[in-house]
Amino acid sequence: MQAGGQEFESPAVQKRHMINKYQKFHVGINVIVVKNNQLLLGKRKNVYGAGTWGMSGGHLEDMEGMKDAAARELFEETGIKAEEYIFSDIVNDRRDNHYLQIGFVAKNHKGEPQVREPDRCEERKWFDLDDLPENIFPGHVENIRLYLENSNFGDN
Repeated sequence: MQAGGQEFESPAVQKRHMINKYQKFHVGINVIVVKNNQLLLGKRKNVYGAGTWGMSGGHLEDMEGMKDAAARELFEETGIKAEEYIFSDIVNDRRDNHYLQIGFVAKNHKGEPQVREPDRCEERKWFDLDDLPENIFPGHVENIRLYLENSNFGDN
């Protein structure tokens, strides 16, 4: 549109340009589930990182609370519910697609882990915190490292 001989964009178009210019990252919510000094991981299949071990988690949905996303992802993927989700860490992951990976620890969780998305997860398994598998999903490596070091910020 033109106004007074100058190009004019509606507020909606201006907002879309801002979003396209500034919002070029995704937000991943990852859930750390520990029991008896063991970390729960799932072996990924038919998704990015197939064959690697990863925590329960996924994308933060539009207008969703982060703790709500953690609870949703954990239950959808494993059937486990927790009384509380405690912020653990944030990672600015710039390796491939830019992600902010946000970790939450599931406290007072109940239920035995199930494979509730068999098209995306081959199996679920508990691993000793001092003997984790080598092939951990790249997007979760830093969250796990920070948890083990009792730290809360990573920038890679």
